[in-house]
This record gives sequence, C-alpha cells and structure tokens, in this order.
Amino acid sequence: MKYLRVITAGLVMAIACLLFARPVLAFCGFYVAKADTSLYNEASQVILARDGDRTVLTMANDYQGEVADFAMVVPVPTVLQEGQVNVGDPAIVQRLDDFSAPRLVEYFDPDPCAPMMLYNQAAEALPSAPPGVATRGAVDDAALGVTVEAQFAVGEYEIVILSAEESDGLETWLIQSGYNIPRGASELLQPYIRQGLKFFVAKVNLEEFDRTGFQQLRPLQIAYESPRFMLPIRLGMMNAQGDQDLVVYLLTPDGQAELTNYRTVKIPSNVNLPTYVEEQFGEFYQAVFDRSYERENREVAFLEYAWSMAGCDPCSAEPLNAAELRQAGVFWVAPDSSPWDANVFVTRLHVRYSRHQFPEDLAFQQTNNQELFQGRYVMQHPYLGEASCPAGQEYRRSLPARFEQEAQTLARLTGWNINDIRRQLPSVSNSSNDADPNPWWDDLWQRSSQFLQQMPARG
Repeated sequence: MKYLRVITAGLVMAIACLLFARPVLAFCGFYVAKADTSLYNEASQVILARDGDRTVLTMANDYQGEVADFAMVVPVPTVLQEGQVNVGDPAIVQRLDDFSAPRLVEYFDPDPCAPMMLYNQAAEALPSAPPGVATRGAVDDAALGVTVEAQFAVGEYEIVILSAEESDGLETWLIQSGYNIPRGASELLQPYIRQGLKFFVAKVNLEEFDRTGFQQLRPLQIAYESPRFMLPIRLGMMNAQGDQDLVVYLLTPDGQAELTNYRTVKIPSNVNLPTYVEEQFGEFYQAVFDRSYERENREVAFLEYAWSMAGCDPCSAEPLNAAELRQAGVFWVAPDSSPWDANVFVTRLHVRYSRHQFPEDLAFQQTNNQELFQGRYVMQHPYLGEASCPAGQEYRRSLPARFEQEAQTLARLTGWNINDIRRQLPSVSNSSNDADPNPWWDDLWQRSSQFLQQMPARG
C-alpha cells in the first residue's frame, strides 16, 4: 500500500503538470526509476543529523568479510558513554537512500492539435555525555601510551573508547587486542592524535550477533556535542584496495549543509534522454558519475540531492515520518509531527576517494540555503496519435532532430559511442498518417494512451 500511494501521488503530479504546464517544464514528472547505492561495489553510507553543536552520526558500511574480522575505528571529539551509542536500523539508511537517490522521470507529449490550458502560478533519544571523568584503563596499557576511557557493549557490538599519546602505540594496542586492522595504520591515526581526538572502536560479539538473527551488521549510531561539524574519512582508507564511494546524508533544520574544505559540484541534471535509457538507468548513472568524477580531476564532492523533507518533486519514495526521522538521529523533531512540519532539510553528497585523493577529512557548515536540487533525468515520450493539423505535422517533422539532440546529450554525459546510441533510437516518419512498424512505437503508444485516458478532458 505504501508504494501504491507513492505511484498514485506521482500520477496526480504528472497529470497536473500536463494540465497546468508552463512552456518550459520544471520539476514535475512521473517517477520511473532511481540510482541508489546498490550500484557501487564498495560504498559506505553515513547519516549526519546536526543542530547547533549536537551531532548524531549513523554509520552503515558494506562490510562483506567474516563478521569475526570486523573492526571499526572512528575518531570522536569526546569520551562517549554507553547512553550515547545505539545500534541503528538498516531500514532507515535504505529509506534515505531511496528518498534522495538520483531519479528518472517521464513526460508524455500532449496532442499537438488540441488546445492547451496554460496557467501562471505564483536528542532526547540519545542523551549527551554525563559529566565527570571516565574510569581510566589498565596500567599495562600505559607503556603503549593508550588509555581505555570507557568500555561497554551495545547490541552485538563491543565498544571501547580510547585515547592515545602516539600512533604506533595505538596501532600496536589494537592489533594485540584482536582488532583486525592492517599494519601501517599508524600513519593515518597520527593526525587525529595530534588533534586530541578520542577513538571509538567497535568489534562484534559473535554470540550476540547470532542471537540478533540479522544476516548483515547493523549501523552504529553515536551522539555527541562539539563545535566541529566534520566526518573523518581517512581511516576508511586503511583497507582500501581502490576507490571508495561514500554517500553522506546531512540532515539539518534550516537549509543545505555545505562542505568547507572541498569544492562541491552538482551532478549533471535536468536533461532529456532517449527513452530506451529506462532499461539501463543504473548503468547510465554510473557512467555519468564516472565521467563527471574524471572531468573534475577526482577532487570534488557531488551534490545529488538537496530538498526539504516537507516535499519532493517527483517523490521516488515517501518522505520519512517523524518516527523514522528520529531513528535517523533527528532529535529536534517532535514524535507526533508530520513530514510536512518536520523542519528537516536533506543534503545528499557523494564522494569518491582513495588513499591519494581527499587527504583531509570532510568539514561541513550549516547554512540557510534553501535552494532545491536533485539528480533528475527526463524521458519525454512523443505523442503518437493522429496529428493531421499543421501544428501536428510540424511536431512530427521535429522529432528526428529532438531524438538526435537527446542522443548527443547521452553521449556527452556518459562517453558512450554516439553511433551505438543512434542505432537504438526509433525511426520516425514525417507523415502523421504513416504507421511505423517499430514495436518500440507500439509499446509507447500503449503506455501514452493509457496515461492520457486517465486525464480529464481538456477544452
């Protein structure tokens, strides 16, 4: 029923766009497909909910090895206590991915011989750290310069909070204590020690993991207060064999969250594509991202979505409700509020990094920027009915040039061979009465006819 409501809402939006369209189409359309994180072999997802100095960080990853070998080391600004750490619901990360993913939308051209009507339009859930100093670690660790500041279990995870005086000692301590990290990690640990950060370290209790019944590790969620709005990514390079994809969902109350130490570029968007791309949209978006990444010299973050949770156009999934937002760490949302009153702005950034790219951690700032953006790609279906009027005949003659422009756009965005693209385009007769035997037209005629039959009559 949930997805039926999304489809129904999309259909109503598409009909409204056709009835009340301006000469230039804006962000209306009927949602068709999305490009989510399942496209990438090695992709981590992080949710950062931030208001003032308080942050709730939810960390999901695509760890595919033996659960017994899992180890997570995350620099944090303060000593965390048990009440500040939670095991998250993986469904919440998936919901945000579905809601904000780059999307394909479709339009159907109206009958060029029919008149058009044009209208002008004008942290209660995760408490802050308690006061006081945590119990010091064992004296034996002092020789390595490592102090266990806190130690506890949350769900299937065993957590320790460490401070360290030097990186070699911290690396030795982690390896001797059974954490599966690669030797040579001290180079990446040292900058965090110089900054006076602590280390949130997690591994899996296998008995508890088996008891949960989950097939994959669940996200870890931590809450803390700090004037620094940042995300440490360098430790993600320890096990990196190549490029890593990171998708960050930034949830803030007033507007976009922006990177301050790297350039952010909007992913190419709002372009018309050949309609056959629907069957290979995931492959298309991968090619667009790869080509954009190379064109920008591998040194930028890509904005894929920026929109208030109070709306979406078109919606690729329902907005998160208050309960889901609170599970995502949005502590300022009242439990009984609706998505339309939630005061949550979603910024989705996609970063691809390696050991030699993005040498600094990601630093952000909250802004009041309410500019809306989404990775959005358009299929514009031609009208295939009778069009014997002069406008209809001119419309039909214009289609080959339009299809060629769409092919050129596809080639430019993806680097695909233009001749291969052209071979997949429909052939169009200049006569409105000539039937094209191409089955592509037959299928499209069926779809457009069904769509138009659901529209009210237009005068």
